[in-house]
Amino acid sequence: MFYKRTEVVKNQLSVLRKAAKLTQQQLADDVAVTRQTIISIEKGNYVPSVLLALKLSRRLDCSVEGIFEL
Repeated sequence: MFYKRTEVVKNQLSVLRKAAKLTQQQLADDVAVTRQTIISIEKGNYVPSVLLALKLSRRLDCSVEGIFEL
């Protein structure tokens, strides 16, 4: 059964990544995911797990709420 997505998680990942002068590949390597995962998160097509969100926030030196919002 498929569910229709009713809420979209907006994020500032691209902005924060660029401010940190990181490429998508560098960020992906730092948090142990693929570049495609970073691309999907930045586009809003993928909502990361709590663990990945925490890794991203630590690497970008900001809170999870600073990256993601409903």
